[in-house]
Order: sequence, then structure tokens, then C-alpha cells
Amino acid sequence: MQRVETIENNVNKNEKFLSSFLLKLLNGDNSVAQRKLTPTEVQFLEEATSADYTNCNIRLREGEHQYSLAKAIASFQLELRFPDVKDIIGRLYGEEEANSVQFVRKIQTILKKMEKSNIVRILPKTKPWDLQRYALLSFKFEDVDKSLVVLATDEEMRQAQDLLHSMALQYRAGGGRTGRAILKVSLLALATGGSYAVSVWALLQPIINPVAFVSAFSIAVVVSLLLGRALSRR
Repeated sequence: MQRVETIENNVNKNEKFLSSFLLKLLNGDNSVAQRKLTPTEVQFLEEATSADYTNCNIRLREGEHQYSLAKAIASFQLELRFPDVKDIIGRLYGEEEANSVQFVRKIQTILKKMEKSNIVRILPKTKPWDLQRYALLSFKFEDVDKSLVVLATDEEMRQAQDLLHSMALQYRAGGGRTGRAILKVSLLALATGGSYAVSVWALLQPIINPVAFVSAFSIAVVVSLLLGRALSRR
């Protein structure tokens, strides 16, 4: 009975956290807005939240390091974040352990085994000096003992999927705007070059046509200003 109450309390805490997180995101909270995801990261999260039970060849028993690490990574991914080893250790064991080189290496060794066991994947570094980040392949696993392990509730995964769907739409819309902006800049650059070329051509003629020169030069100046404004917005 006590165990059931503990589980219910944990679920309620998770739901309250996610509700708060969603409200912050919708209201444009800066701390949330800073966590921008690349299209590849969005794809990783979509695959994890929609995956069925994934087989792994180690045990995921509550109380063991690999279970705790998987659970911690799951909590980060529900926040739409990919943690590095120090993030994970800090959440599980505190900042002191996160700053211990020996402990970090120990956890990295376990995470490497978890990668080979088909539980996590190691994401490529964005910068050479960054720590490696980790992503769960799924929130549901069947471990080596044939035990079914669920690291997030259906409601948590559904809420994460809703956020990801929203992000995917924004990326597609952003991609369309980027394409139009590039086309606009290209046309303006072409017009600028053409106008200046006509101006130079008019000056090189045996008999200079002032109307042609002034018109072409005026157009070149106006288009140059438009090009500068378009580039500054990018």
C-alpha cells in the first residue's frame, strides 16, 4: 500500500512539473527558450517517445547504477534536453560528485556499457571541448532478465510528443522563411550587380547618355540599400 502511494506521489510530481514546464514554454520563459533543439535532436526525441519496448542485454533493476542513470536521462529528455555526464551526476548525486574526475570516469564507463547494450546513444559533440551528451533510444525496455522497464508514463510521453510536434511545425515554417529570405537576397544582389554594370557601361560609351547613367546608378543605390537591410535582418 505504501509503495503504491509513493508511486502515485511521484507521478503527481512529474505531472505538476511538466504542466509548469509547458506553461513556461508557452509564455516564452527565457530559461526554457534557450534550450533550442536542432532538427536532428527533435528526431531523436520523437523516436524515443514513440518507440515500443526495446531489448537490451543488461539488467535495469531499480537501485542499480544503470537504472538510475537511465531514469535520470529520461527526466532530462522529458524536459527536451540531452544531458552530458556531469548533468546526469549532478541531478543524481550532487555537484560535488559531478566535479570528481574519478567519479565522472566511473559513470562514463557505465554509460559506455549502456550504449553497447542498446539503451543510450552518444550524441556527437557540437564543439571539440564539449562533453558528450546522451539520449535514450526509448522510454520502454525489456532487459536481459525479460523484465519490462518503463521510464516515463504515457501522459509524460504524450506531453513531450505534443511539444515536439509544435517544434517540428516551427522548424518547417522557419525553413520556408529562410528559403524565401535567401531568394530575396540573391535577387537583390543580382539587381545590384546588374545596375552598377549598366552604370559603368554608360560611362564607357563614346557619347555618355546622362539619363541612362543617372537612372542605372540611382537604381543601383536603392537596390544596394535594400540588400543591406535584408542582410542585416538575417
